[in-house]
Amino acid sequence: MAIASRSLSNTFKAFFASSKAGGIVLIVCTLVSLVLANSPIGSEYLHFWRIELAGLSIEHWINDALMAIFFLLIGLELERELYNGELSTFKNALLPIVAAVGGICVPALIHFGFNSGTTTQAGIGIPMATDIAFALGVLALLGSRVPASLKIFLTALAVMDDLGAIIVIAVFYTAQLSVPYLLGALAMFGLLLCMNRFMRIMALAPYLAGGALMWFLMLKSGVHATIAGVLLAFAIPFSAKQDDRESPSHRLEHFLHKPAAFLILPIFALANTGIVIAPGWAAELASVNSTGILAGLVIGKPLGITLFCLAAVTLGICRLPLDLGWRHVCGAGLLGGIGFTMSIFITNLAFTGQAEVVNASKMAILLASLVAGVTGFAWLKLFGQPQAGDSDPDTLDTEDDSGAPPAKR
Repeated sequence: MAIASRSLSNTFKAFFASSKAGGIVLIVCTLVSLVLANSPIGSEYLHFWRIELAGLSIEHWINDALMAIFFLLIGLELERELYNGELSTFKNALLPIVAAVGGICVPALIHFGFNSGTTTQAGIGIPMATDIAFALGVLALLGSRVPASLKIFLTALAVMDDLGAIIVIAVFYTAQLSVPYLLGALAMFGLLLCMNRFMRIMALAPYLAGGALMWFLMLKSGVHATIAGVLLAFAIPFSAKQDDRESPSHRLEHFLHKPAAFLILPIFALANTGIVIAPGWAAELASVNSTGILAGLVIGKPLGITLFCLAAVTLGICRLPLDLGWRHVCGAGLLGGIGFTMSIFITNLAFTGQAEVVNASKMAILLASLVAGVTGFAWLKLFGQPQAGDSDPDTLDTEDDSGAPPAKR
């Protein structure tokens, strides 16, 4: 059978290319942070991130402000996927949505199974998310050894995964709620939507200014301020035309790719991966919380993604793309276990003020992400090459992007 191939948009190609280099920079920054934290200047290095500026520590400015920009980029990517990407039609969106649900629920249940009723139960959200930059970075290293559809599938899966994590953060990791500030933030969001839908304002500056105010109000409300970044993304005008370079959303997304990959995420890694490897660190990895994180990411992610996809396809709810086999779905599930950025982010929210638990959780996240990345890379390198026997007309996609019928065997 002929294998259908999907063309990648210029925006996606640019994002995918930056993920490869961005993943390398993230690894370097993580190693630098680990070395410095365990060096003779370790205490000074860790203290630096706690220095207060304008009422917030440097670490908080990074996690609440810089990461809001990263969440803005995630929101813009999600919007693009919903309009003209893999999630633009229900048929195409269903498989990555099902995969994301499995990749969220199974790891969370595994962590909950280990930690139910304990003081670390709040860490249930840690193994839920997939790190887009690292996961796509691994795929980029594989190049043509994997089909284009796998790259698109993993991107859509990771974006939906992060959307689930964002919802979890907003609902379950909210501090004391200030209703007036929250209403103010929502009112600002409503005004930005009106500027888009009714006033047809196409300049970016008014949206960015309004987004900054919304971020401040969200910060004061108790809901994590990064949520403002996602809301702002959906308020900025977007054109449904493929790669419309005049669209404010497209221009902003294109502008943010490199700062996010080479500035925001590396700084986040430097500030949040300063893990002190003290005597007894192996025992900390054996704690119920660390075990739940490790098992959730390394076992729960591939298990949830693969089994949910298998069930959905078997029941006829959705279909695999023509050039994907189940070994590719398994590989995507293994790479889904690379939690890193979002997992560390949720750790900071789940265990505020519990330095030892945070340190042990981050160590588990790094180990799990390393295992998932290496395993996923090795699996796809050995089994990821597209083969003519992958597809079955009874269970797989029946059209390519051009709308032409599939070739017959």
